[in-house]
Amino acid sequence: MTQRIAVYPGSFDPVHFGHMDIAQRAAKIFDQLIVAVYENPKKPLCFSATERVEMLKTALAHLENVTVRAYTGLTVNLARSVGAQVLVRGLRVISDFEMEYQMALTNQQLWAEIDTICLMTRYEYAFLSASLVKEVFMAGGDISQMVPPVVRAMLLRKYEQRHTGGHEVSQLSL
Repeated sequence: MTQRIAVYPGSFDPVHFGHMDIAQRAAKIFDQLIVAVYENPKKPLCFSATERVEMLKTALAHLENVTVRAYTGLTVNLARSVGAQVLVRGLRVISDFEMEYQMALTNQQLWAEIDTICLMTRYEYAFLSASLVKEVFMAGGDISQMVPPVVRAMLLRKYEQRHTGGHEVSQLSL
């Protein structure tokens, strides 16, 4: 019997509960899920690929059929190399659909054997984005309902390293 393998690609900078929800639900559908951290997205990053992989491995450690790895290049090339038949994407809001649809068609043009499935986010995570998490954190807001503890700790470490604005780190509501 052929294993059903899927790749869930993204920048995950940082991983949040919306990402984790999509990964957990996809892990129930597929025999093997590869969470693929894109090393060089066209957006400014807070965390290195190694740090993002570490975050995801910790956050998803309870899922036995999930592996996490970094990659460069085309997502379809990664999918082909690992024997995946499907790419998993998450949809939060209607505006995500247009971009995901265009990306799915492009990926099929590049490799006709690949399909894309989009899982709708649960309503409690529809507002979440990695950039929102970082913005709330930097403003001293409570992100405990948005990210797992490993992410909060890594954000705090980054903040302490950068030592911005003269604020006492201990005053942040983490």
